[in-house]
Parts: sequence; structure tokens; C-alpha cells
Amino acid sequence: MKANEVRRAFTDFFVERGHSHQPSASLIPHDPTVLFTVAGMVQFKTFFTGEEAAPYDRAVTIQKCVRAGGKHNDLDEIGRTRRHLTFFEMMGNFSFGDYFKSEACAFAWDFIINVLELDPERLWITVHLSDDEAAEIWEKEIGVSADRIQRLDEDNYWKMGDTGPCGPCSEIFYDKGPEFGADGGPAHGDEDRFIEFWNLVFMQFDQADDGTKTPLPKPSIDTGMGLERTVSILQGVDSVWETDELAALQQSAAELTGLDPATAEAEQLVSLRILADHARSTSMLVSDGVFPSNEARGYALRRILRRAVRHAYILGVETPVMGGMVDAVVGVMGGDYPDLVENHDFIRDVIDREEVRFRETLRTGQAILDERLDALAEGEALSGDTAFLLHDTYGFPLEVTQEITGERGVDVDVEAFRAAMADQQKRAKDARKVAGGGDTGDLVSLVEAHGETVFTGRDETSTEATVLHIDDAIVVLDRTPFYAESGGQVGDTGTIRTETGEIVVGDTTYGVPGIHVHAIDSLTGTVEVGQTATATIDDTRRAAIRRNHTATHLLHWALREVVGDHVKQQGSWVGPDRLRFDFSHYEGVSAEQLAAVEDLVNAEVLTNPSCRHFETTMDEAQKLGAIAFFGDKYGDVVRVLEAGPHSTELCGGTHVKALGDIGLVRILSEGSIGSNIRRIEAVTGDGTRQAVRALDEQLAATAAALGVANADEAPEAAARLTAANKDLRKELDRLKQQLAVGQAPALAGKAVDGVVVDQVDGVDRNGLRDLAVSVRDQDGVHAVVLGAVFEAGGVGLAAAVTPESPHNAGVLIEDAKKTIGGGGKASDDISVAGGKDVGALGGALDQARAAAGIG
Repeated sequence: MKANEVRRAFTDFFVERGHSHQPSASLIPHDPTVLFTVAGMVQFKTFFTGEEAAPYDRAVTIQKCVRAGGKHNDLDEIGRTRRHLTFFEMMGNFSFGDYFKSEACAFAWDFIINVLELDPERLWITVHLSDDEAAEIWEKEIGVSADRIQRLDEDNYWKMGDTGPCGPCSEIFYDKGPEFGADGGPAHGDEDRFIEFWNLVFMQFDQADDGTKTPLPKPSIDTGMGLERTVSILQGVDSVWETDELAALQQSAAELTGLDPATAEAEQLVSLRILADHARSTSMLVSDGVFPSNEARGYALRRILRRAVRHAYILGVETPVMGGMVDAVVGVMGGDYPDLVENHDFIRDVIDREEVRFRETLRTGQAILDERLDALAEGEALSGDTAFLLHDTYGFPLEVTQEITGERGVDVDVEAFRAAMADQQKRAKDARKVAGGGDTGDLVSLVEAHGETVFTGRDETSTEATVLHIDDAIVVLDRTPFYAESGGQVGDTGTIRTETGEIVVGDTTYGVPGIHVHAIDSLTGTVEVGQTATATIDDTRRAAIRRNHTATHLLHWALREVVGDHVKQQGSWVGPDRLRFDFSHYEGVSAEQLAAVEDLVNAEVLTNPSCRHFETTMDEAQKLGAIAFFGDKYGDVVRVLEAGPHSTELCGGTHVKALGDIGLVRILSEGSIGSNIRRIEAVTGDGTRQAVRALDEQLAATAAALGVANADEAPEAAARLTAANKDLRKELDRLKQQLAVGQAPALAGKAVDGVVVDQVDGVDRNGLRDLAVSVRDQDGVHAVVLGAVFEAGGVGLAAAVTPESPHNAGVLIEDAKKTIGGGGKASDDISVAGGKDVGALGGALDQARAAAGIG
């Protein structure tokens, strides 16, 4: 099977078994604890923690993942091992309090054996040391031979963090054969021989600060099946690099670099693998909105991209290759990831620019590094100053420098590098402190000589200006229509033209307070200080930003109207494609409330009142009732936005002239981003049109999946399907009950002096009671105590005695019910009890035996 066939087979398999197919989440997670989305469960984390109610009981995804930063960092291993990748896909099925271990194991085995058609004799299972239940399921229910089920400790226990959901896990391995290493199963054999490709996590406990674990009321399932590893097994190849998609990308890399893989040396093949892998990860990251930068995600992207460019350089390639690799990625993976196709030109442009920029300094930086390395004595490390010079002047990420020195057996003085970096950051920070009176460098000198930049962008989109400063990275004008990023609104882009050259501006920020700094994306010709320039913004982009920015103010007003006055803005991001609005609130906003907020906002838009954006004193603004926005600093004179009759807030951004200019506002999502902090994402104008069209397409697809012609028939069809499913569940429960009661004769055969005490499976609370009564009524039995762990969570006991029995049902389980951490109503002939401590059931049954005199 090819990779795309495996994706479809996995999704279809679980959809057929009642799972809701959810699209891959973005590689940029809402979870602040991870740099990138690193596993399929990340998008469902709030469901598992109970912060949000899951809208479905079961889900299936093919999740894009990147591991290239923080603790999840495989970057140095790429190309040199059989299985490590920066970008990979995690196939997963999830249960949110629905099914648990038995079904999860059965689903996995069914898919592996009957869909993938793997040889069961080559499969191995590992379970946690403490998980007797899982071991028994694999052996007794699934039929795996006991000698291929092994116990592991920490490798088979999963925790979300120091506290919260946790539980044992079970991994499935494939034995590739003796040619790949020593035998002994996953616990003792060679890791290149026994390949772990599916991990089933059983979330069944809640861990407290002191380490104690309490059974979750609704145990859940989180599984992860590595697509690339699975495909390597199915295609019978030695490593992920030989699978169909990665092999195709390596072939593209070979063609772009002119390298013949058949005659290439080992290190050259490593470079081809790095180009293939890094092209996938960089393309996916840029498509999801990550830009190369020197911070956080942007820095991780820059590291990956520049590492790839350096390996192309090692292969002797003097011209850019990553744009061609982007084309290859889109060609190979675009069918399963249509966003790649839609964003193809954008991705190529971002990656091309970054490669060109790095190649301008790569040769010189490499020459400097080679010279310094040649001068080192035996065992001497490369100085931190040299590593910092390469980073600061020539754009070498520290990790790239370390990789180069590592190839020659040389370490880098990282401590000295970090000291130099910290010193530079301190100087840069001090340079921005205008009020502090310190040395603020060239930009502050511009303020002193020419005053602050005159912002003309509220009245015009193109301005005649004078060039005051220019270097390799930025240009400063005396006046500009370019809005500098602030107050959550992104900076403008556009062009600056003189008689001798043209600059493409990629961003606009404040270098120091009052000075607009235009970031140079590219320069054609020459631009010099003193020249007259025409500065022109991208007005289409600015118009979209205006719509989104004014909409954030309407959302703030509407949220306070619907949810309550306690709602306060806590942050925002306003770009051309969408808006993000963060606000304080202690619980999720209901669907009804979101609809009311959206209706209020759009009612304002449709009445089309004018907007007034003006300067006034802070005192006057407060008298007007203007609300200050989060994160902004205000002086004595402020700008006030009156967005229609109801919203009056302080804001220095750019806004529409009338609310009707916004167009229809559509809320896309609402969710938690922290304790008592919520986030809304929304679109306006053309973004709404695109969102509605996408929704129409999804509805049409849903209707087709439900077998109806029109989308408006889908709810009724779904209701019929749900009703049928409910009837089937009832029938299944009846059959389970019937099967359970059928155990009575066998259980009666275990009687000791007329007393039966045993643990049973597959019953619910009512079924446990009925089974106890049924066993009691068998010949030769006068007392029975049964215990069970329920699929829905918790544990139960049931006792029943005949009128002639010397025992009292309540007394038989009086101590036992305390042991399981529960209680229940006691009576002489029939008593039942429920508790939470699943692990204590065995001890509780021993207490019942002692109470009956058979222990």
C-alpha cells in the first residue's frame, strides 16, 4: 500500500466504526506548552482534561506533526537514522469516555490484520508492568500468544504532565527479522529489528500534586500510529527514507542537485534525505502560518530551512533549490493536503526569500568558519565569539555551526556564545529605552535630528517622503503611510520607490518609539539617504486589516452585552485574513451565546452607522466612556474609535469609515487559551465569503456521506442514523445482559460450601445485580458476592443470599465496599455498592470471602 492509500484506509476503517473524522489541526497549537503540534491528541487536550465537553464520543485524525524544538527535537538525527523525521504524520483514533481498552485493542488488531494484512506472527505487544488487564485482553480476547506480550516500565506509561490525566499504554511492534538485529522482542531485542508503529494510551487516572492517582470517571483512549513507519513495514523497505513519498522527494532533490544516488557517497545520501525531510517540514510550517524569524517557532523554521540550504551547498549547488523542493512536496502531498496546493505560491515565495538571503552570506560565513577551525589546536573548542559572529553577521543558527564543527570533531563554547548573545540583547534593549537617557543609537539620533515619523496612512495610501536612513535590513522615512505594528494590528507592506531603486517592504514596526521602521524584503537598484521616495502601501491588504480591526471592537461590545460586563479584552491579533480576540471569562461561551454575539455584531454592520476616529485628551476619552484595550500604552492625548452607537474604545489602529464596510462577520472558533482566558477567531468581508463557501462544501460532502441529495436533508438523515445506532446499542446492551446472566451456571460451579465470590466482566451496574441474583438461584448456592469493573468507569459489588442462608447480604460486603471507596444501600437479602478504586477490587473480594467464612 502507498502512503495515500494507508491514510484513506485508516480513516475509512474508523469512520465505519462510528468515529467522527476530524481534519488535521494546524502545526501551530493552541496549547502553550508545546512549540508545535507534536501528536494527534494535542487538538483534543481540553477534551481529555475536562476543560471542554467533546462534541463527539469518538474521533479519527491524520495529524500533521513537527518535532524540531524544545524537548521534542529530532533535528540532529535526521538523515542518519532509519526512522527520525522533523515532519511526520500521526494516525490516531480517540475515545472520549466511550470505549476503552478492550475495544481499542480489538480495533487496532482488526485494522492491522484484516486491512493492512500484516502477519500476526511478526507482531509483538508491550504493556505496562502494572497493567494486567491489558495483558489479559491481548492474550484472552485478541488471541496474541503470551510469549509475544512483554512488560515495560516507564516506556509504557503516559502522563500529560506532572498532574492530570495519565495511564498505562500498550505498544504494537513489528519484527523485521533477524537480518535487522538481535532477537528478544521489543524489551530485549534490537530497536532496528522491532519497530514500534502504534501506541495505545489508556487514560484512566487523574494524578494529583502528591502523585496519588484517582480513577477517571470516564476513561478515554488516545492512540498514535506513525504513518511513515507503518508504510515502511507495508512496503517491505529498510527505512522510512525508502517509502514511496519520501523516496520521490529524494529523487527530486537528486535531480535539483545533479547527484546520482547510485554513485553517491554515504554523507551525500544523508544530505539528500535532509533536503527531502526539511522540504516537507518547512512547506507545511509556512503553509500553516509560521514565518522564518529569530524567535520561537520562526527560529525553529529558520534552523530547518538554513540547515537544508547548507546541505545543498555541501553538494556543490550554487543556485537556490528549496523552491523546487516545495514544488516537489506539493506534487507528492498536495492530494491529501489541499492547503499546500492553495498556498503553493506563497510557500515558495517565503522559502525562496529565506534561501536567497542565507546564500548571500553562506559562502563567506563558511570560509570564516573553515579558517577558524583550521587554526584550532587539538582538542580546542570553537570560541563563542566566532559562533556569535557567524550567527549575528552571517545568519548561521548556532545549531548549524555545531553541526559543521561536529563533522570535524570540534565542540563549540556554547556558554560563551550565550553570553555574547545576552550582551547583544541587553544592548539592543537599552537602545530602545528612549526615556532612560542612554545611548539609543542611530534611530534615536534620527528622532533628535528630524523628529518622529509623520504617519500619513489615515488619509492616504501613497506619500512623497525623504529617505533618512537605510541599511541592509531597514529603511526609515521622514513621513510614511505605512502603519507600524502595534495594538495587535500587523504592520503594513508595500513598496518604496526612488529614481534609482525600489524596495519591497515586508513589514513595518517601531524601531524606537515614534520611528517607523520598514523591513526590506528585497531591493532592486539603489536607494540612498536624502533621496525623494514614493511610499505606497498594499491598500487591498490594509482594507482587509481595517475590516478585521473594527470588527474586534464590535466583538468586544457584543461579548459584554451577551456574556457579561466582566468580559475584558486580553489581547488581539489583527491581520488581513482573520482576527483573533482574547478576553477574560471563566467558562466556555455556549453556542447560543456565540450566535447571539454574531447576530449583534452583524446587526450593527447591516445598519451601517458611521465610525468616528479622532484624537482627544485621556480625560475627555474617559468621560465618553471609552474602554482601553489590553497591552496598549496611552499618553495624555489618545485616539478614540466610536464604532457605531454602542462601541467606544481607545485605539490607535486603522478602521473603516462605516460599519457596513466590514461586511458579514463570521465567528470561526471559541476556546480556552489559559486559566479564565478565552479566544475567538473570526473573519470578515471576503474571509466570510470563503468560510461560508467552505462550509457549503462540507455540508454537501456530509449530505453525500449520509446518502441524501441535498444538504437540508442531512439533519433528518443524521437523526435517522443516530436513532438506528441507539436502537443497536440497546440491542447490544440486551445481548450483553443475556450473555452475562448466562454465566450463572458456570459461576455456581465455583461455589465453596454453597458460597460464590468472584469477579465478572462485561456487565453494567444493573447487570451485576441481576447476575448475582441469578447465581444465588442456582442449585447448591445460598450466598453470592460478585465484583466488576464497569466500562463506563468505576467498580461495583453485588451480594445476594437465599432465605435459608446463614449470611446477611449487607454484612458480606460491609467492609468490602469501604475498600473500593464507595457505598450503597444495604439489605438482608440483596445489597449492591459502587466505588471508584478499581485497583482495590481484588482485596475487596478477599474481604467478602473472609466475611463468608471461605477466605
